Amino acid sequence: MNITPLVWTITIAVTIAFFVYEFFAHVRKPHEPSIGESARWSAFYIGLALIFGVVIGLVPDWGWGYSGEYFAGYLTEKALSIDNLFVFLIVMAGFAVPKIYQQKVLMIGIVIALILRGGFIAIGAALIENFSWIFYIFGALLLFLAYRQAFAHGDSNPADGKFMRFVRRHLPVTDEYHEDKLTVKKGGKRFVTPMLLTIIAIGFVDLIFAVDSIPAIYGLTEQAYIVFTANAFALMGLRQLYFLIGGLLERLVYLAQGLAVILAFIGVKLVLHAMHVNEVPFINGGEKMLWAPEIPIWFSLLFIGATIAVATVASLIKTRRDPKSLERTQVREAEIVSADDAEANSDGHR
Repeated sequence: MNITPLVWTITIAVTIAFFVYEFFAHVRKPHEPSIGESARWSAFYIGLALIFGVVIGLVPDWGWGYSGEYFAGYLTEKALSIDNLFVFLIVMAGFAVPKIYQQKVLMIGIVIALILRGGFIAIGAALIENFSWIFYIFGALLLFLAYRQAFAHGDSNPADGKFMRFVRRHLPVTDEYHEDKLTVKKGGKRFVTPMLLTIIAIGFVDLIFAVDSIPAIYGLTEQAYIVFTANAFALMGLRQLYFLIGGLLERLVYLAQGLAVILAFIGVKLVLHAMHVNEVPFINGGEKMLWAPEIPIWFSLLFIGATIAVATVASLIKTRRDPKSLERTQVREAEIVSADDAEANSDGHR
């Protein structure tokens, strides 16, 4: 796949332009997006991502093989981004961020995520270009992450984790929000607000998710351009999707298990590919194991799409039929609403 510097420049410039437009058109003025607004923009960005995949297939020097890699990568990154949204939801509730300011936090968090992933993409591309054994490392990492994803406890709150306790010990923090300001001056001393702490927490979460997502998509394609564009399109519209499916997120009880299956599948795919291009002296004498099967991209795309669909449908069936699961969902939603209402009342008295 021949990507010229001009194509890279245009792609990055258009990506930045979209986020700049998002900020000035939707985020700069604090407000809570309506369901209609969120639905329209979510559909727009998903449609744009699908059109771009078709364009890749239509370009003569690229073709439908790369288009399949893009769609598989986009599906994987979108699923991981939705899992990311669930953690964002927990962070927002933990810091009691008023809904009218949540757009700004999400926007900054998504931009941080794109920057971090861009750095990881560049590092991953350099490693793959120079060290074929990195596929073994990526494969093992994804298998470990799949295990962690499957058995992780979803009740942990990043807003009260060790990292955030460390930040609070070293930064003077106010107890209340001051609109959407990140710092405020009191009695001649500069304090940081909970808004800044929320952004720091989300940035830390983004770093963790970048470690998951980049090796995962490099298991589906070795093209850095596809890795970048799939990640960019997965993150575009994520802010609107947060407000559109915020209530639904709590009902996706099998999302973690579905993602674990996807990560494990890609991990196995990476190890098989590593065996195919093996140059490690102490593995099979440094000889390539051409008998190792290569999983075709069409099967990867089908497997990932089916796994996401099964996890979503099974989650919705469980929360509908299981009263205890539904009750836990309602309790969590009530906690989030109560936190927002308490903060709104506090703002009204100030």
